[in-house]
Amino acid sequence: MAKHLTQADIKKINVIIHTWEGKLTWEALRGKLIPHIGKQPTRQSLALHKEIVEAYLLKRKRLKESEFPLKKPANLNIAAQRIKNMEAEIEILRKQNNRYKEQFTQWQYNSYKYGVKSHQLNEPLPEKY
Repeated sequence: MAKHLTQADIKKINVIIHTWEGKLTWEALRGKLIPHIGKQPTRQSLALHKEIVEAYLLKRKRLKESEFPLKKPANLNIAAQRIKNMEAEIEILRKQNNRYKEQFTQWQYNSYKYGVKSHQLNEPLPEKY
């Protein structure tokens, strides 16, 4: 049984997906994870994390769109690939930001519903020893 994935593992997996070249499958991704995160999570374990699934689906979509190779000098190819990767990352971050906004709205509603005051919500975190 695979261990749970940490946030650091999820970030590493997303970087691997963003920089993926060639055909992307869950099995191929799982095989490439061992040297990076020290374990081979199951496909189901990967699918439990929305960030990973969104990055995976977006990368597959982008790979299908880019079946027609760019015919430019090498330095422009590198720049074009970097732009594609950044656009993919921006799209994922926008979706993640929208999820955070939805979560915040839910918390805001529930705090109002249960009478939590704004000064209670804005109390600073306790200092570490």
